[in-house]
Amino acid sequence: MKLKIVFSAFSLIMLNAAKAQTCCSGGIPLSNNIGLAILEKGTTQIGINYDYNNLNTLNDGSEKLDDDSRLRVTHSVLFNVSYAITDELSVEGLFTWVNQRRKITQFGNENLDQTSGIGDGLLLMKYNFPNAIGENTDLNIGFGTKIPFGSSTNKSDQGITLNADLQPGSNAWDLIYWSSISKSFNFRPSFNISTRFIFRSTGTNNSYFGDSTYKFGNELQAFIGFSDQFLLFKTSTTPSIFIKYRNANHDKIGGFNIANTGGNWVSIMPDFSVNIKTNIVFSTTFELPIYSNVDGTQLTPTYRLTTRVLFTILPKKEVLILN
Repeated sequence: MKLKIVFSAFSLIMLNAAKAQTCCSGGIPLSNNIGLAILEKGTTQIGINYDYNNLNTLNDGSEKLDDDSRLRVTHSVLFNVSYAITDELSVEGLFTWVNQRRKITQFGNENLDQTSGIGDGLLLMKYNFPNAIGENTDLNIGFGTKIPFGSSTNKSDQGITLNADLQPGSNAWDLIYWSSISKSFNFRPSFNISTRFIFRSTGTNNSYFGDSTYKFGNELQAFIGFSDQFLLFKTSTTPSIFIKYRNANHDKIGGFNIANTGGNWVSIMPDFSVNIKTNIVFSTTFELPIYSNVDGTQLTPTYRLTTRVLFTILPKKEVLILN
C-alpha cells in the first residue's frame, strides 16, 4: 500500500514536470463560439467558423519571458446549428474538428507533436426574456452540456499517449451555464450594448493514461461589447468591439492540482460583420490579449483570429387565400 502511494506521488511529480514545459491556454474554443441569437419561431441558423489560435508568449505569472522557443497553434473548424422552437426558446448544437500543434525548439533541435480529429461537441438550450429588466432589453438564459465526441488517447509518432491539453477530446461531460443581456436605445436603435457570461463546470476523465483521472479547471468567461450598424457601399455592416475576461482554475490529476495550469486573461476583440445577402452574414474577429496572469510558467495566447459565415433560414409564411 505504501509502495503504491509513493509510486502515485512520483508519477504525479513527473507528469507535473512534463506539463510545466507544455501547459497553455489553448484548446478548442467551444465557449467562444456558442450563443446564436434567438429569432422567430421556426428559424434555423447554420454557422461555419474557422478559428486560428497562436500561442507563442511564455509567461511567468504576469511577467512575459524573453523566450520564443515554444510555439502552440490550434486550428479549429466549428459547425453551429440553431433552431427556434418558439419565439423565446431555441436549441443550439456545436460540432468541431481540431488540429493542434506544439513545437519546442532548443539547442538546434526541434520537437513537434500534433493531433487532428473530431473534437468535443456542445448542446445548449436558450430562453429569451424580452424587456424583462427594462425597455429595449433582452435577457437570455441558457443551460447545456459539452459532449465528449473526441478522442482522448491519441499518441505521438513515438507511440506515446499525448497529454490531455493536446488531445482532440476530453472524455468528460461538462455542464455549461450561459447568459446574455443586450440593450438598444431609442435615440439610435442600431446601437447596442451587450454582455455575455459563460461558466463551464468541467467533468472528469476517469481513464486518463489508463488508470488515473484528469479534470480540466472550471472556467468563467465574461464579455462586454458595443456595436452599431452602418451602410457601407449600400451594404449593411456591423463593427463591434468586445472586452473579454477569462478565468480558469487549476487542472487536476488524481484529485491533485497541477502546477502551471489556470490563470486570468483579459483580451480586446474587434469584430466586423457584413451582410453578403439578407440571410448570409460574414464576420471576422481578432482577439489580442492585453493582460495575462497565469499560475507558474505557461504559454499564453499571442493572438487569435476567427472568421465565420452565418446562414439564416426563415420559416415559410402561410398564405391565406380568400375565395
